[in-house]
Amino acid sequence: MKKPVLEVNNLETHFFTDRGQIPAVDNVSFHIDEGEVLGIVGESGCGKSVTSLSVMGLVPNPPGKIVGGEILFRQKVDNNSAENLVKVKKKRLRQIRGNQIAMIFQEPMTSLDPLFTIGFQIIETVKNHHKVSKKEARKKAIEMLQLVGIPRAEEIVDEYPHQLSGGMRQRVMIAIAMACDPEVLIADEPTTALDVTIQAQILELMKKLNKEKGTAIMLITHDLGVVAEMCDRVVVMYAGNIVEQGDVRTILKEPTHPYTKGLIRSLPKLNNRDERLYSIPGNVPKPGSIKQGCRFAARCSEVFDRCYEEDPKLLQVKEGHSCRCFLYEKEGVEVHV
Repeated sequence: MKKPVLEVNNLETHFFTDRGQIPAVDNVSFHIDEGEVLGIVGESGCGKSVTSLSVMGLVPNPPGKIVGGEILFRQKVDNNSAENLVKVKKKRLRQIRGNQIAMIFQEPMTSLDPLFTIGFQIIETVKNHHKVSKKEARKKAIEMLQLVGIPRAEEIVDEYPHQLSGGMRQRVMIAIAMACDPEVLIADEPTTALDVTIQAQILELMKKLNKEKGTAIMLITHDLGVVAEMCDRVVVMYAGNIVEQGDVRTILKEPTHPYTKGLIRSLPKLNNRDERLYSIPGNVPKPGSIKQGCRFAARCSEVFDRCYEEDPKLLQVKEGHSCRCFLYEKEGVEVHV
């Protein structure tokens, strides 16, 4: 049985602003097993990216801060003990970040430094975490560029980010993230700015790295097609909460939460070209704006009076499948995390 390499328990990340304390991530719990691909889905503003930044220790402070919960990381070399990344010192977090836990950001042009060559940025990552010579680090940089399918790697290594296409820059981001063979790779919407053909290539590359190197991947996306293609399990987030989670087949074939049903219903269907695309009415509420009741109540098609008065608990509706909804209270068991 595989052990979780990363375990998030009751995570709470708040932002302290002029409008008060804003809970961007509110009591979120999930885990990623060794070699697993976990998808985190939801509309913009649901807390997906803040969750990933919390894991990486990159929430800007001020105004953001992790105010509760724990993030447990288990290394392969010592799988019986876990480090709480919320409590470790900054020096130790820098040793882990980019080395054992790495991240691919959404927009490579803002993540890559325009003043330095591609090779320099990969070499810097390798030398920061491993005691190797510059020559060895450069060789590793070229190998990584080749691994992610970049042609002319020996020449590209000396070029600057602006000289590459969007797809090539995203491949460079993956090369930097994978340079130290991380145990966990966090990908924050890695294909959003790319055309469909390049998207497919990037996803195929990530799948290959997952299979060949056993890298656990936390994939943040709003594209359910990508989830179906890539993921083993799915976490659905809404307004800073997890509203449903389970294996990918169950979530896509038998969704239980009205929000998940709405997301899946919004997908275009090839055999219904004349029909207008469905969209969930309303918008994601501002974090912290709903003080009472279910956060999805105002947009829910199955809402009833209790939904406006009480906050539903996360319930296990079947083995490995949980949902935050009063509709399943009789058949569900509260999930204690």
